[in-house]
Order: sequence, then structure tokens, then C-alpha cells
Amino acid sequence: MSALIALPAAADDLKILAAGAIAPVVRTVAADFEQRSGVQVTVENATAGVMDKRVRSGAAFDVVVVPDGVLNGLGKDGYLNLASSRPIARVGIAVAVKQGAPSPAIATVAQFRKALLDAPSVALIDPKAGGSSGIYLEKLFEKLGIAAQMHAKEVLVPGGLVAEKLVDGGAALVLHQQSEILQVKGAHLVGPLPAAIQNYTVYAGAVGAHSASAVAARAFLTMFAEPAARKAIEEHGLSPEDR
Repeated sequence: MSALIALPAAADDLKILAAGAIAPVVRTVAADFEQRSGVQVTVENATAGVMDKRVRSGAAFDVVVVPDGVLNGLGKDGYLNLASSRPIARVGIAVAVKQGAPSPAIATVAQFRKALLDAPSVALIDPKAGGSSGIYLEKLFEKLGIAAQMHAKEVLVPGGLVAEKLVDGGAALVLHQQSEILQVKGAHLVGPLPAAIQNYTVYAGAVGAHSASAVAARAFLTMFAEPAARKAIEEHGLSPEDR
């Protein structure tokens, strides 16, 4: 049985802002934290870009868990207590098709490029929505010299689980964070992008600069280093990120 977490008697509820692929892990940790501390935790999820705007617009929160680049920017601008920051997990981009469909060869950059060109439609997070994988992929298409072809067949998703487009017939191929693909029943994970062009998103957490529950927020963040949290990270297709 998990030990109880000792917090001030008047500890307030916690509000967590979690971006993209890390959200399922944050919810798992939140449930454990609630059971052990008695503090109610609310987890909100959106793209990193949306979370960045939400924080900057004055939204109330206690902890953010976002890509480290976004976190550092918010910290430097005074929205977070950077001394409390903690790297949590990393995840790469992967390719998926509908369950039962043929899996394209993607082991090399040339094979991956061919798979993209051969697919009649390819779904990804809309870069304008602030999704980290979508922003990277748009630049990658340019680097591979196929930007024009991809723009003609892209299915841009503003947020959520892009692989759902495979299930509803909206796309033949999906590019998204591996952990997000694994959440969709009916999607088949083909594999990660080739190592030479892979892009990892490192998620990190920090306490809000104006949190009224800073002690509880710090205690919440420490739980990501515990075995149960590390197991949840791996089960959801991410890798623990140690200091």
C-alpha cells in the first residue's frame, strides 16, 4: 500500500496543465496523489501552444507539464518557479496505419520519404495549433524536399489523438507522438521515425509562480521519480527522463 503524503492541513486542490503526449501519465500520477494525500487534482490537456497561451493569459494553475522549451520560456518570463522544474519523460514521433492495413517500410530515411509520398493522405497535428510534433514535421517535409506534395495531402488536426483519423477513414497514414498513437484502438503502430530524422520532445514540470498550493504542487512533481510513475511513463510509450 502506498504511504500517505504529509501536507499542510489546509492544502488546497491542485490544478495541473498538461500538454499533449504526457497527459495520460499525469492523470495516472494525479490519481495516486489524490489517494495518498487527500488533495483533489484537476488535469487539463491541450497542445503545448495552447497551454503556453493559457498561462500567459492569466489562467490559474499550480503545475504545468509541457515540452521543456515551452517551460523554460514561461519560467524566464516569470510565470513559473524554475527552481522547482523537473524533467519527466521524452517521446519520439512514430508512424501508424489502420489495424489490418499493410505497414510501409520506414527503417531508412529514403523508405520513410517514399512511404509519405505513396500515402494518399497523411494526418498530423496542425502546426498552427502549437503541437510540437506538427511544428517539427512541417520543417522535416521541407528538409526532405516534399513540402508541396505533403501540403496537398495533409490532414491537419487541431489537437487530440491524431490516430483517430485512421479509424474514421480520414487518413491512410498518421505521424504523431508514439504515446498518443498507442492510446487509439484500431491504430497500428508501424514504428518510430528513422533515427537520423527523429525528434524527441522532452516533457518537464514546474510549479506556477503564483500557486497558492506550492507545497502540494512540489510534492506532486516529486512523484514522477517514483517507480509507479516511471512504470506508467513506459506503459504509455514514453521514456523516463532523469536529471
